[in-house]
Amino acid sequence: MKIAVIGSGLMGRAVVYDLSRAEGVEEVGLFDFDSDLAEEIARKFGNEITSAGKVDARDETMVAGILKDYDACISAVTYRYNEGLTRAAIKTKTHFFDLGGNNDMVRVQFEMDEAAKSADVTVIPDCGLAPGMVSVLVAGGIAEFDKVMSVKIRVGGLPQVPRPPLNYQMVFSSEGLINEYWEPALILENGQPRTVNPMTGLEKLEFDGIGELEAFYTSGGTSTLPQTLRGKIDFLDYKTIRYPGHCQIFRPMLEIGLGSRSPIKVGDTSIEPREVFKKVLEKNLFFNEPDMVLVRITFEGTKAGKARHLIYEIVDRQDTRTGLTSMMRTTAFPVAIIAWMVGSGKITKRGVVTQEEAVDSGFFVQQLKKRNINLVIKEG
Repeated sequence: MKIAVIGSGLMGRAVVYDLSRAEGVEEVGLFDFDSDLAEEIARKFGNEITSAGKVDARDETMVAGILKDYDACISAVTYRYNEGLTRAAIKTKTHFFDLGGNNDMVRVQFEMDEAAKSADVTVIPDCGLAPGMVSVLVAGGIAEFDKVMSVKIRVGGLPQVPRPPLNYQMVFSSEGLINEYWEPALILENGQPRTVNPMTGLEKLEFDGIGELEAFYTSGGTSTLPQTLRGKIDFLDYKTIRYPGHCQIFRPMLEIGLGSRSPIKVGDTSIEPREVFKKVLEKNLFFNEPDMVLVRITFEGTKAGKARHLIYEIVDRQDTRTGLTSMMRTTAFPVAIIAWMVGSGKITKRGVVTQEEAVDSGFFVQQLKKRNINLVIKEG
């Protein structure tokens, strides 16, 4: 199979690393607006089957001209480009996958379902960590019960050693971080979807060997789960894990409008507060220090007439051998696995589909384990 990767940022690099070493992959093409960067990343993270080229992700015609030579495409650019990229992929009959992170964009992609079916292609949005991996794990956990009442998802990417005042370092794009903290979060309550404000619902939790942490509502993490599980379980929510005190410091910056896209006048210039805030975060929170990713999914339900409490946990740390951060591994490897599963015929469902319905959880977890991303299952 031949797979195109659009975007040579942190996640694109890890996708290239994984797919260039995957069984049955004949060619990996990395494309970016900066072709020199794409060539550098292809050399550093790829191998003899990896090539590089230039693309403007905003130009659907240019994208289609590239994708016609590939069986599948992975978008590793910001979600804002995914509508056009999805259209181009369907036009060229190329399977398409992305890292998502925005509920409105996913709804737009699902409106292309019939077109994708007619083209005989599979489109799966939101295939990163959260949204992404956790949706497949949730589906696998629910299958262990006769009835599930509650699913609580807690996920965080953190520096292994916190640095004040935010006790955080950038482990993915600043746009993605602000979006998670800015947009409404979708949960299930009494079996029905409802929205809650981001950076609310603050709670404390602990991980063995790491200590006390906090978690709060953020946007995008539940992806399509609330619609898939609507009326099937009573409660579902998603919260982001951070070191204690992070929410208390960060939330007021958004409350005064630093995440807004509405331009304000500064002298004779109109500037979006969000663009300034992104630059400030990027300047001050890129420490390039070892990171880790924490995942905890708690299930409550019944099995054979008895109450059951199940916990799925992942504690993943940066891979010093490859130079891939934990966030790169746990975000990029899942989308690479899913694209490979479709390309190798292990996923045959066509159209725009959810990963919780299309991906075999057991096989997916095996593939994670091969990449040293290990799921620990505990009975509560």
